[in-house]
Amino acid sequence: MEILYAVAEAAPFVKVGGLADVAYGLPRALRALGHDVRVILPRYRTINGSAYDLRPLRPPLPVPLGLTGETRLVEIEVSEATGVPTYFIWEEHYFGRDEVYGYPDDPQRFIFFCRAVLAFMRHINWRPQVLHGNDWHTGFLFLWLATAGRRDRFYRPIATVFTIHNMAYQGITGDALLAFGGIHEHVERLEVEPPGHVNWLARGIAHADVVNTVSPRYAREILTPEFGFGLEPLLQRRADRLFGILNGLDPEAWDPRSDPALAARFDAETLERRAENKRAAQHAFGLPLREEVPLFALIGRLIEQKGVDLLLETADALFARGIQVAILGTGMPEYEAAFAQWPSRFPGQASVRIAFDEELSRLLYGGADVFLMPSKFEPCGLGQMIAMRYGALPLVHAVGGLADTVRDVSQEDGTGFVFAPFTGEAFLAAVDRALALYRDPAAWRVIQRRAMAQDFSWAASARAYEDLYRRAIAWHNP
Repeated sequence: MEILYAVAEAAPFVKVGGLADVAYGLPRALRALGHDVRVILPRYRTINGSAYDLRPLRPPLPVPLGLTGETRLVEIEVSEATGVPTYFIWEEHYFGRDEVYGYPDDPQRFIFFCRAVLAFMRHINWRPQVLHGNDWHTGFLFLWLATAGRRDRFYRPIATVFTIHNMAYQGITGDALLAFGGIHEHVERLEVEPPGHVNWLARGIAHADVVNTVSPRYAREILTPEFGFGLEPLLQRRADRLFGILNGLDPEAWDPRSDPALAARFDAETLERRAENKRAAQHAFGLPLREEVPLFALIGRLIEQKGVDLLLETADALFARGIQVAILGTGMPEYEAAFAQWPSRFPGQASVRIAFDEELSRLLYGGADVFLMPSKFEPCGLGQMIAMRYGALPLVHAVGGLADTVRDVSQEDGTGFVFAPFTGEAFLAAVDRALALYRDPAAWRVIQRRAMAQDFSWAASARAYEDLYRRAIAWHNP
């Protein structure tokens, strides 16, 4: 199949979160299955063109703007650095910035990107069988193809797949942006849209041939008011086209046997070498080098979704248990400030690094005993998969992809510590189970080896996407 994969970020070129890892791993796995997959994303100023051998594609691409017939010339660059042809749309006004997201005109920026994606296909005379968009940033593609695209013989045969990576981010804007995107016909308001507004996540859900989320459990959860973020009526209406496919993990990119960021490389048969990584992680975070003290780690965004309120709420009880905690991440200023107080409140036990540091995170995965991921909700999550691969046992809330990937040690095939409901009491009970197991080194090693043996590679997920694409094609062209 020919598949165009449209996304706002993709590793290794530009990464804000797990979306970028998916945009790296899935296309590569699909290409390994023999499909002609190509990735397209904005060319942000921060992308190092020489590092990835970005080359200009001539001639420049004219992108239509608004309803007046005006066009804007943009540059297209292409890279084969990942083994997958990856195209970049460069337009200085919209993408010549220091950050990927967080600007007031984000909706306009990504509508422009979508218009460029649509123009790009015709420009290089390549019509994919499937256009696969991700999150609200690509929602305009599905609305345009369902309206203006239906009258165009070039675009009409293209089947569409829309992947929701997180229901919390919806891209709600005023409906004046419809005209900016070149849609002149009347667009019926969806029942989940406020009057005078467009919800771009909802538009992807409403107009794609097939919709999926990034874990089977999350696909069920978002049909409920607790996890649907107001879009559950629309999702329920499209439930027959809604699927859940677990994200994968690139086994080559995350391998403790060869990871250069580790102080000591290891595998399931040489777990004793992890002790060197633990010492290196303790040293890097300024914690006492104490092998007998369990080291807990939290790596990721400091936002409400990630359950950090539970950590703040239970802090005194948590540290009274004599553990060490290393935190690495950035997020909302109020959470950053609250965690920044921990080292002085709990000297010798807590260390907090407000930063995004890929190498340090790898060292922490390879040295921590327990990986904390008490998310309030979690579409899939990659941290718990990486942690297991590196022998750090995950402690997670039983939601979404966390529940799909981690089994509690109370079960025969347990790989971590799972708690529910989402309360401080349940969380601390899971911490106590972890500490009890830690006091039995032989039993701990058994669980570590079982966790490291889990297969989270992209191969199985890629075959599930193959099936999804075939369904989309069949439904689009019955």
